[in-house]
Amino acid sequence: MQPDDWRESDLFRLLVLGVRDYGIFMLDPGGHIVSWNAGAERIKGYAAEEIIGRHFSAFYPPEDVRSGKPDWELRVAKAEGALEDEGWRVRKDGTRFWANVIITALYDDTGELRGFGKVTRDMTERRRAEQQLTDRRRLLAHLVEAQEQERQRIAWDVHDDTIQAMVAVDMRLQLLARKVPAEHRDTVEQLDGAVRTAISRLRNLVFRVRPPGIERQGLRDLLAAYLADTAMTGEIHNELERDPGDHAAITIFRVCQEALTNVRKHARASSVTINLSTVDRGFLVQVVDDGVGLPDLDPNAGHFGLIEMRERAEAAGGWCTVTRQDGGGTVVEFWLPDVRP
Repeated sequence: MQPDDWRESDLFRLLVLGVRDYGIFMLDPGGHIVSWNAGAERIKGYAAEEIIGRHFSAFYPPEDVRSGKPDWELRVAKAEGALEDEGWRVRKDGTRFWANVIITALYDDTGELRGFGKVTRDMTERRRAEQQLTDRRRLLAHLVEAQEQERQRIAWDVHDDTIQAMVAVDMRLQLLARKVPAEHRDTVEQLDGAVRTAISRLRNLVFRVRPPGIERQGLRDLLAAYLADTAMTGEIHNELERDPGDHAAITIFRVCQEALTNVRKHARASSVTINLSTVDRGFLVQVVDDGVGLPDLDPNAGHFGLIEMRERAEAAGGWCTVTRQDGGGTVVEFWLPDVRP
């Protein structure tokens, strides 16, 4: 070995020994520790003189030791060349941490097993953050489901109770208009017209709260009906390979509904286009308008329902973005996974 090679080898050894974000150490063929770096000491709590010579099963929880997991991992690494695992490990003080572990079998030039290289990373904080995100999404999903159930209940109550009662009033007023003296007929007919207007408004409200047939009507037809109901000029390009399931269809409709509400209230657009397509085993939707653009596109600012759109998409396991177009207008784009088999 040339002097330069010795220097490079020494530098590499110093690099490994000095790394603090990763525990890097060597095992002999039997699984006993033969080297130890600063990262391993920081993560696991052992000084080199305390741990070198001990079996690496000292880092595993008792249930894993009883099941033979440490030896099994060495057998797999030996057979396959390497093994990667995530799971609980134990520090010197007995506390547990979530670790990402890579074990690599090391062979010499003759093919003889000389030992194993082991790299450990403490993933506890990342796992905690991922768990919090998962819990948040699960909570959002429950809230969205509860909201949809409440919308459905309100829609049914208004349709089956209030609207039906007002329809009965309308019919009685029509009968009354035929029987009252002529001088009172205009008044009754005006009252009947007011009742019919109220019925129409309530039916529009029911449609917005919970469109009838959302579980059985095609998504494109549902969106087209909503566009017509809001008197917006637009078109829908449907390139979906198959219609979404009920839950995905409701989420897509709600996000589009919020986006179209923003367009109608703030964008001063002359037209809007809704693009539906199948991308990456899911549903990609774009709501594009030619208006002036929203004055604030920060989804954390709490304006224009942007948070609700994003959280609905994320609760379904997807994502949502809102951007301005260079030529004017706004693009709401969101993707939902197709969770059906």
